[in-house]
Amino acid sequence: MGWLFPSLHRYRRADLRGDLFAALSVWAVLVPEALAYATIAGVPPVVGLYAAPPALVLYAALGSSRLLVAGPMSATAALSAATVADVATGGQDVFLTLTIALALATGVAAILAGALRLGFLASFISEPVVKGVIVGLAITIIVSQLPHLLGVESVSGDVIEQFDHLLPQLDSTDAATLAVGLASLAVLLVVRRRWPAVPGALVVVALGVVAVRVLGLDGDVEVVGPISGGLPSPALPDATRADYAALVPGALGIMLVAFAEGLGAARAYARQGHPEIDPNRELMGMGAANVGSSLFGGFVVNGSLSKTAVNVGAGARTQLAGLVVAALTVLTLALLTGLFEDLPLATLSAVVIVAVVDLVDVPSLAGYYRAFAGRSATPFSLAARPDFIAAIAALAGVLVFGILAGLFIGIGVSLLLLIYRASRPHIARLGRAPGSDQYTDVHRHPENVLPEGVVVLRVESPLFFANADVVRSAARAAAHEEGVHAVVIDAETVPTIDITAAHMLHELHDELAAEGVRLVVAREVGRVHDVLLRTADDQDPALTSVFATVAKAVRAVDRERADG
Repeated sequence: MGWLFPSLHRYRRADLRGDLFAALSVWAVLVPEALAYATIAGVPPVVGLYAAPPALVLYAALGSSRLLVAGPMSATAALSAATVADVATGGQDVFLTLTIALALATGVAAILAGALRLGFLASFISEPVVKGVIVGLAITIIVSQLPHLLGVESVSGDVIEQFDHLLPQLDSTDAATLAVGLASLAVLLVVRRRWPAVPGALVVVALGVVAVRVLGLDGDVEVVGPISGGLPSPALPDATRADYAALVPGALGIMLVAFAEGLGAARAYARQGHPEIDPNRELMGMGAANVGSSLFGGFVVNGSLSKTAVNVGAGARTQLAGLVVAALTVLTLALLTGLFEDLPLATLSAVVIVAVVDLVDVPSLAGYYRAFAGRSATPFSLAARPDFIAAIAALAGVLVFGILAGLFIGIGVSLLLLIYRASRPHIARLGRAPGSDQYTDVHRHPENVLPEGVVVLRVESPLFFANADVVRSAARAAAHEEGVHAVVIDAETVPTIDITAAHMLHELHDELAAEGVRLVVAREVGRVHDVLLRTADDQDPALTSVFATVAKAVRAVDRERADG
């Protein structure tokens, strides 16, 4: 059992103070956020508290990060709500049952993925796609919270549908609810700006409860209402096989998003000297956390970047901090739930909005736009800003078609752009740097000297079936320039070549030779040389000659020209 609770092995007494202080800080943030995120998931606020303790304990037991905090998150809560809304056909009880079942399905899927060592799946969700999904989620969440902030009727659906429903109701805004909501927002923003170390969410929740009780607002604003105390006994959700079958696609999508976000948070706070973050163990840890959350009546959980930041900032050293947070949350459920019954929903909405508003990360999107893909594409071409396009595709997909659809749209666009770029590699023209035998890109170094009668091309990509014709066309165009008697392909930046591209080079060699133009390859890596050798005609080993440098290849073709 030595693989359980890895961060507590050889625990040092010197770490205890930091872990305990961090636990108090995280607990102060987690409790109000768990209540708020449950409302995003469309379930009673207390369900957020049910989810936290088993998630914290089981992630600490199986996860690979010493510092990551697992628990309810806004993104996965919104994903949960969207997935269950597409399946649920009954009332609130059915919705809650399916929400709990979705956590179980997500957890089992993650555990299976971890057991099968599928951690590499995270590579298929690029950072821009995750960013686009998160920005879309944040906007969706903010819009969904506006009715609670204004005291008007809310409706499910995408952002456009919610806006269409909200705008005609603006004249019906409840003044008391709006006042509580705006005051809560103001307090949260002031605390964040002036006293960033203070848990603003806990402060505003306490003030909201006090305001309702002291000012007698329970008849004027909507409040959380009765909350059952204590942690429920573990039990499987009362869902059918048909329910699970309907939830599986959404569970897989949520698993991918939660895994990518949690893995990113774990890696962001991995400290020097600590064990490397293991993606497969992260899948197991987050899977167990979701199974545990489900068994105790909670919803989908994952690694939290914001709470992990609080944890690290407060001095956490190991997962003991998470275990103490779990104990404090159980204590809250046992003794303190009554304090939250008079919490205004407008205050909870304010907590949600402030928690997710930073996720509308416009600077990152602008950074993707500024990241021009290179000279091979014009600023307005499809391939010029692939990361920006993928992020915007995911964002728009979330806003127009829903969260899971947005995720897969973003992934699909990323893969299409990857294929598009791979099929159109940058082909640089090289010249000799003055005073040396080095050949570099003349576009970057216009002072370089072009060799007379020889064109040197560098293909900055693997050579394979999708781009073989593009390379052929570039070499042909160079060979047909006036006075050219040789084309040299610098293969240093060609790590691999497939049979289609190898045959293309042999055919191109023969074709150009018939026109009196020599084709040679320089600086080919071992695997490229091997494929060219194996695909060469026994009577024509021309492309298997190895030139160690471009300069030697240029001199060789010049000598052949002079001798011929």
